[in-house]
Amino acid sequence: MNDLKNKNIIVTGSTGGIGNSIVKKLYESEANILATGTKIEKLNELKDKFKNIKILKFDISQNDKTEQFIDDATSELGGLDCIVNNAGVTQDNLAIRMNVEEWKKVIDINLTSSFLICKYAIKKMLKNKSGKIVNITSVVGHTGNLGQANYTASKAGIVAMSKSLAIEYAKKNININCISPGFIKTAMTDKIEEKMKDIIISKIPSAKLGEPQDIANAVIFLISSYSDYINGETLHVNGGMYMA
Repeated sequence: MNDLKNKNIIVTGSTGGIGNSIVKKLYESEANILATGTKIEKLNELKDKFKNIKILKFDISQNDKTEQFIDDATSELGGLDCIVNNAGVTQDNLAIRMNVEEWKKVIDINLTSSFLICKYAIKKMLKNKSGKIVNITSVVGHTGNLGQANYTASKAGIVAMSKSLAIEYAKKNININCISPGFIKTAMTDKIEEKMKDIIISKIPSAKLGEPQDIANAVIFLISSYSDYINGETLHVNGGMYMA
């Protein structure tokens, strides 16, 4: 998909397993990449690994600094064509034990921050009269999950928000879509007990966990010209675990 060459793309949550794979795929596509995250040492590792990419430390929970972040990132790239909202957190607890702070933290970081990043990115894209946004959600935002009322609510909210934004800016040639990963091999799933992992895999028709590159491949498709007539959709990448 060579039409991504020299496209200016921001990737949040770049230092995790999925984020790393997204940056790698974009690098191979010769895109102009700005990777962001909260740990500068991890960002420097990315920069060493993928020469010429740009990095910018940013904590997406700092909502009052989001507009400045988008301004700085756009300036660093020399423009903004696409943004991949991949950053997010979990703070699991059963509902009756979950306190307001645990609820708010996950909602604010996963949902509110994604909205603000989209908002300020769209302002830049309106000047270009084009743009693509991909928001990473989760299969549990569609199915629900034990102990994750806050996380599932935030991920389901991203889907609904993306549909609304897609309607608002479709005529401005801005496409906003979601990718909903299932269970992917990352540091997070590595922590799952083998017994629980076996139960999860038993519910996946393909009988295996996904790879980070499966999500990266979907990102490449949704920000390329091959997806120009796809807007407000959620692409499910879960091995058949959930079929929308």
